[in-house]
Amino acid sequence: MTTAFKDSIKSALENNNLSAALGRFSEAYKVARVKAYQGIDFEALRESIAEVKSYAAAHQNELAEEFARNAEAHGAKVFRANSPQAVTDYILNVCRENGVKAVVKSKSMATEEIHLNASLQKDGIEVTETDLGEWILQLAGQRPSHMVMPAIHLRKEEVADIFSKEVEERLSADIPRLVKVAREELREKFLNADLGITGANIAVAETGSIVLVTNEGNARLVTTLPKIHVALIGLEKLVAKFEEIVPILTALPRSATNQLMTSYVSTITGAVPNLDGSPKHLHIILMDNRRTEMSNDPKFKQALQCIRCASCLNVCPVFRLVGGHVFGKVYTGGIGTILTAWFDALKQSDDIQSLCIQCGNCSEVCPSKIDIPGLILELRRRLAVEQGQPLVQKAIFAVVNNRRAFHSLLRAASLGQAPFARDGFIRHLPFFLSDLTNSRSLPAVAERPLRDTITKIEQPKCKEKAAFYAGCLVDFVYPEMGSAVVKILNKAGIAVVFPDKQTCCGAPARYSGAYEVAAQNALDNIDALLEEDVQYVVSACPTCTVALKEEFIHTFESLGQTEPIERARLLASKTFDFSSLVNKLVHDGRLRFKPDQHPGKVTYHDSCHLKRTLHADQPPRELLTKAGYEITEMFENDMCCGMGGSYSIKLPEISAPILKRKLTNIKATGAPMVAVDCPGCVMQIRGGLDKDGSSVKVEHTAQRILEMLE
Repeated sequence: MTTAFKDSIKSALENNNLSAALGRFSEAYKVARVKAYQGIDFEALRESIAEVKSYAAAHQNELAEEFARNAEAHGAKVFRANSPQAVTDYILNVCRENGVKAVVKSKSMATEEIHLNASLQKDGIEVTETDLGEWILQLAGQRPSHMVMPAIHLRKEEVADIFSKEVEERLSADIPRLVKVAREELREKFLNADLGITGANIAVAETGSIVLVTNEGNARLVTTLPKIHVALIGLEKLVAKFEEIVPILTALPRSATNQLMTSYVSTITGAVPNLDGSPKHLHIILMDNRRTEMSNDPKFKQALQCIRCASCLNVCPVFRLVGGHVFGKVYTGGIGTILTAWFDALKQSDDIQSLCIQCGNCSEVCPSKIDIPGLILELRRRLAVEQGQPLVQKAIFAVVNNRRAFHSLLRAASLGQAPFARDGFIRHLPFFLSDLTNSRSLPAVAERPLRDTITKIEQPKCKEKAAFYAGCLVDFVYPEMGSAVVKILNKAGIAVVFPDKQTCCGAPARYSGAYEVAAQNALDNIDALLEEDVQYVVSACPTCTVALKEEFIHTFESLGQTEPIERARLLASKTFDFSSLVNKLVHDGRLRFKPDQHPGKVTYHDSCHLKRTLHADQPPRELLTKAGYEITEMFENDMCCGMGGSYSIKLPEISAPILKRKLTNIKATGAPMVAVDCPGCVMQIRGGLDKDGSSVKVEHTAQRILEMLE
């Protein structure tokens, strides 16, 4: 990560107005979104959009040809441009041929993508943005920070200052007054413009129509008043049939601004007469700029399904801290990272991809069903292949891939930590390591790992057998969690074995793009966990469970390693997360809770992988409820705690405020206990509460229910 990028993060985090504005919006957005989608089957809707857009991406060229034929039949001129320069040259030529001196524009990310304004202005043409947010930014000399709300990062007082300079009058931060000023200033621009430029939300091949979705009405003025209209449209906006605009128009306003419908939906089919009766010149440019190449990439093709609603930005815990001027280029947030890598260059995404914490919020709300976190991991893999791994990272993974060396190092850490460890925590570290304990206390490495103590547990003879995959934290930091899992399974008549050759699940390597390292981890674990004939493979860590059930297979597939896939699938078929298996055992009558227990209040934190990948957020709640606990849900119970595996080490300055928000929400419940299913989240939240001096306890669900079972 470059020093300049680190400085931009620091600057954004120090901007309290930015984080407050984005934080308030993000909190309100999530609540309003639920209301906007009431009565709509969101999964069915996004399945429909994904199908429509996936088909369009696979048939991009033929749909572009069909669109061109039909649009030209209605009087439009259609130009297909492969590059940004070809687009710019075409528009400049139209301007020169028609003596254009003044241009008005409605909001268009495609024109931002190719930096069109600068090219037109260099040629002596006056260009005015007419979307209110875009005009504010044009006057301020800034670029958009959000794909739907470009000026969300500015306060009304800052807007008042910008407008005051423009009109040479001291304006107060009165919103109605500022809007009136904008209306008065822009009205003259509309009336005097020679040419109007728009983008399009949808382009329909069947009819040659373009569809514009706006709230301010400026796009209608841009397309109506000037005698020339130029529409710049990325190829990904194409759909085959007119009826296919319905699911997109259903989802776009709800996902973008929580509206049931935007104020204006304009459909333009061909050239229409100008107000004076003269013929309007309609130029439609279909821009490629690597979109065809993207559509031929089996992994990244799905990114072309994006409808630019920006819902992924609105729910991102990182974006709401640093904003789009840090998390993105022209396109912002998670999807912007992916588009930047293609429309700009892979190298341009290097810094911004590192901001993704892999919480999965974005993929959960994406109306186009794009696996944004998965595509960012693929970017990391390709960057690692192209650039190689950093030396420090390479050295770390070399140790992790050597099971004996890795485990010996962890054992040595339990001895070396003595000067710093107190009461199970390391609260302060010296020198360059001090950042790691600024916002949370770190857990001390256990004196004896689970692999040394599990043999001391007296287990009954059972007909069924489970292999316990502990993962690094349960094995070497929280062996008591593992002991609880073993004892609970024993009560259900399941004997537990601990395959001694198990090692790191490979998640740190995979999430860093080092897929070869992750593949070796996967091979070692498959051999270890399938060595004995077991009915179950159980993990008390959702991240590890996801690795065993899904990511081993994905890693092999990404590397073209087909031989281990069959055994990886066998392992996946036997793998269960702790709460899902135990909840089933309770349901089947193999485990029973003691009657009439009232252990009190508890709040529950959803780990990202458990909820969004395994879709198992209800089993732990059902277990706690059956055990007699009163669950008091915290606000944003499923928002990331900021751990993100090694993320909290690489970017502690971002991890810390995410954790702080989580701690505030926990304490607001008044519950004396937080139950969690992820040892990584336990580490983060328990460490944060200890640093805060809070008396609230944090335990794994397994520890909470063990003592409640018969």
